[in-house]
Amino acid sequence: MKENKALWLKNSGLGTAPIYFTAISTILGAVLFLRLGYATGTLGFWGAILLIIIGHLITIPTALAISEIATNKRVEGGGEYFIISRSFGLKIGSTIGIALFFSQSISVAFYIIAFAEAFTPLFNWWLATFDFELPRQAISIPALGVLAYIMLRKGTGSGLKTLYIVNGILAISLLLFFLGGMVGGSPAEAGENAVNTAKAVGDNFGFFNGDSFFIVFAICFPAFTGMTAGVGLSGDLKNPGKSIPMGTMAATITGLVVYMLIVWKLSVSASQADLQADQFVMARIALWGAIAIPVGLAASTFTSAMGSIMVAPRTLQALAYDKSFPLRRLNYFLAKGKGKTKEPYNASLISFLIAVFFVLLGDINTVAGIISMFFLITYGSLCLISFLNHFGAPPSYRPRFKSKWYFSLGGFILSVWVMFMINALYTVIAYLIIVLIYLTIESYNKDQKGLVNIFKGALFQLNRRIQVFMQKQQSNMETEEWRPAVICISPNSFERYKVLDLMQWLSHKHGFGTYIHYIEDYFNKQTYTDARKILKQLIDNQRKNESTLYIDTIISPSYTAAIVQIIQSPSISGMENNMVVFEFEKERTEELKRILENVNLVKAGNFDVCIFAGSKSGINYRNGIHVWIRNSDEINTNLMILLGYIIMAHPDWHKGYIKIFNTCAEGHEEETKEDIQERVAAGRLPITLANIEIITLKDNRSFTDAVNEHSKHAGLTMIGFNEETTGPEAVKLFVDFHGIGDILFVHSSQSKNIG
Repeated sequence: MKENKALWLKNSGLGTAPIYFTAISTILGAVLFLRLGYATGTLGFWGAILLIIIGHLITIPTALAISEIATNKRVEGGGEYFIISRSFGLKIGSTIGIALFFSQSISVAFYIIAFAEAFTPLFNWWLATFDFELPRQAISIPALGVLAYIMLRKGTGSGLKTLYIVNGILAISLLLFFLGGMVGGSPAEAGENAVNTAKAVGDNFGFFNGDSFFIVFAICFPAFTGMTAGVGLSGDLKNPGKSIPMGTMAATITGLVVYMLIVWKLSVSASQADLQADQFVMARIALWGAIAIPVGLAASTFTSAMGSIMVAPRTLQALAYDKSFPLRRLNYFLAKGKGKTKEPYNASLISFLIAVFFVLLGDINTVAGIISMFFLITYGSLCLISFLNHFGAPPSYRPRFKSKWYFSLGGFILSVWVMFMINALYTVIAYLIIVLIYLTIESYNKDQKGLVNIFKGALFQLNRRIQVFMQKQQSNMETEEWRPAVICISPNSFERYKVLDLMQWLSHKHGFGTYIHYIEDYFNKQTYTDARKILKQLIDNQRKNESTLYIDTIISPSYTAAIVQIIQSPSISGMENNMVVFEFEKERTEELKRILENVNLVKAGNFDVCIFAGSKSGINYRNGIHVWIRNSDEINTNLMILLGYIIMAHPDWHKGYIKIFNTCAEGHEEETKEDIQERVAAGRLPITLANIEIITLKDNRSFTDAVNEHSKHAGLTMIGFNEETTGPEAVKLFVDFHGIGDILFVHSSQSKNIG
């Protein structure tokens, strides 16, 4: 395959003219001669103009996107496929490229079927002479054979020579059409009949049928898809970055103007009935139309088929060269070319076989609908690439030809919308096919860039703008509803899993969590390398758990210095961090001492502080969360209850509950109950009385004893603490709870208004 690469990249040195003539001959093709009259008669003049405008609102942004992307990087063989695959990655590129190849191959059949319609006088004569109808395949199959011979034996060069000749015939046919008169003759020649015809013609300008609009659009849209036909010759161009934009845009604008002029000519030359009933109404209008229009149709459809058959095999060859198919031999067979310019001989054979199948199908409207769906997917993808490159603003995106992001976004949205308007079921089926192709390719191409990488630039820009916006809104956030933005620092990431679970609970739905693995050392190359390895391992572990935590590491010679760095660092969430979580094992009091020595440091920054005391026992989620409230917890109460509800939102706790224990001294039960009822009624406690139990501390019974008795089986216990319980001498207050599971000690910097 390495030898093939150099040969495959060699081009034929073609210029801009082949791009233009390939595109324009495909644009001014079958639909123009066979269906534009029907479209005008069915939709009316303004309806047909609207159809052309909407079609070009999709194709012009696509042409601009192709021109832009083509001038940003060297476009090699494969045309649209190359652009998509080198922008979206080979997985997405191969997926859309396969759909594109089929639509291009089916287009060959579409144009050959239309080519056979040019011989309608022959079919009519045959029916009248021999009294049986000659099948259209009697012309279309031999025509496809001639086309195959030209392409397989003579190659692209011969195809282009034929292309120039036939474009000349096409131009003459259209000129004779515009020189023609009205159906039925002029008023001077046809008297009253001509006056009636003229009146019927006038009705075309006041008539609009919206009910059939998208049905007709699906039939006619292949007319506009020809603008990308020349892009498939990218591997044969001397200067793709110049020829593709110039040729594509010139053909697109030419097609738009010609189609509008033809709709006008049809509207002023024939009645609605004639336009709807006779697919060869152009022949009745044109000067010498009986010859000029069939010859023009034959010329345009044959060259359109030729343009498609030059493009489709090159798309397939490029797909195979990128190893898009699961079998190595299949990739080698399809990528193999003929001659110095690597003509895609084998890929052409496959393209012809697909074309033969659809030619035998024979229904031009059905084939047109299939083509429309897959081309719309391709065009939408190209517009999306351009938009994402504009929005993501990668430094490597520096096209010489520049479009506007809103053109590309509009083209993408319109493509998807039109697909659903044409047929929602077919749209869903088309996208399901795309998904299945992608999943198949992904299964044997694990190492290639896929969906994850597509929106990186756009997400970066979106995140950047959100960050700036959130920072500007910080002054207003103090009055808004509180939500946690939690930081946790711990050196025990691989020994203790519970604090990671706690951080996941807090950040699952309502907040944002940042977990920092602390490495006690000096920063140097070795410690940095070690830190990156640890970070990767932590991220891999969290990926398995589907965690929403943001993970990072910090290297610092002291625990205090690390805390200072972390609490001063901006949050990546866009909101300021507002809570710090410490963790320790109940049996290791030396860890708690280090934490308590730094709590006041954290509180200086107005952070809420939580200290998690982890036990070695498992968590019994069914036993719920117990929240303990004392008279000294006026500031902490709302935060503890709110944290309880936030934690309960995690799926781990879906069978759990919250229980509030309010302690009071003996003789103060009624007073405490009234106070709780008043606070609940006022909304200062976001709970119901059914969740609250009043615990009386009597007979020298301590708060610690009550907690140990009532919460020994709780899944998680919450207890408040204040300034006076944060010095090193206060260790006993945090370790004096025996026989119970995990405890979360909570200190709020200020009372939270969460009612």
